Amino acid sequence: MLPATASLSYEQKLAHLRGALAALPGAVVAFSGGVDSTALLHACVAALGERSVAVTADSPSLPRAELAEAEALAREIGARHVVLPTHELERPGYRANAGDRCFHCKNELFVTVAQQRASIAPADWAVVYGAITDDLGDHRPGQQAAADHGVGAPLVDAGMGKDDVRRYSREHGLRTADKQSFACLSSRVPYGTPIDAAVLQRIERAEAVLRELGFRQFRVRHHDRLARVEVGPDELPRAFELRATLGERIEAAGYLYVALDVFGYRSGSLNDLLAKKS
Repeated sequence: MLPATASLSYEQKLAHLRGALAALPGAVVAFSGGVDSTALLHACVAALGERSVAVTADSPSLPRAELAEAEALAREIGARHVVLPTHELERPGYRANAGDRCFHCKNELFVTVAQQRASIAPADWAVVYGAITDDLGDHRPGQQAAADHGVGAPLVDAGMGKDDVRRYSREHGLRTADKQSFACLSSRVPYGTPIDAAVLQRIERAEAVLRELGFRQFRVRHHDRLARVEVGPDELPRAFELRATLGERIEAAGYLYVALDVFGYRSGSLNDLLAKKS
């Protein structure tokens, strides 16, 4: 259900967000470097200054390129940044990759933050993450983990959706304003297929090919020995032109077969499997 604030004007939502953040003793921001968490971190620094800190979970599910970008963004915003190693692959529920995988991932992050709290921030600082109203209708078990740990979602509370976050980002010169959505590498693996470090490394190598070739929105969906490549619909013609190069280089990353999805990129496309099973 959408919060009542979702019907407010952009200016009213922004005023709500700023007021709520300013009232916090401090903020520990779960920071991935994506559009939403970057906007939230910027707003926290604007409202709280040095009483805010960014925390990025570092594990095999995070590509090295995304970690480097998160580090650079935190510097640009002027936020203290803590890179926190997490060990979700040690959790059987995560490796099993059932429909609740994201719960185990977020739970690992929030448990690790609690364990390391003394070295991160004072105990009374709120832990917050960048959920937005657009997330409320999707399959997002990580939201349950956040609720279990009392983690706040200031953007949701302010009624802010993706359009609001992108507008805020543009107004404040954040280079993530037009960044395409990105999820952890494990989201490329169909539910029910076990996850391990080797699988994640193979996906990362394959997606590095697309990144190096200049594609902006992409996923390599892992189907055992087959890589199903999704790119933005507007980038499909170029992908077809480069199909030989894509095929050869993604095969070299560790796949036996490479398929280009004719429908293009679809957010959460593997969630369709859950809907068909229910």
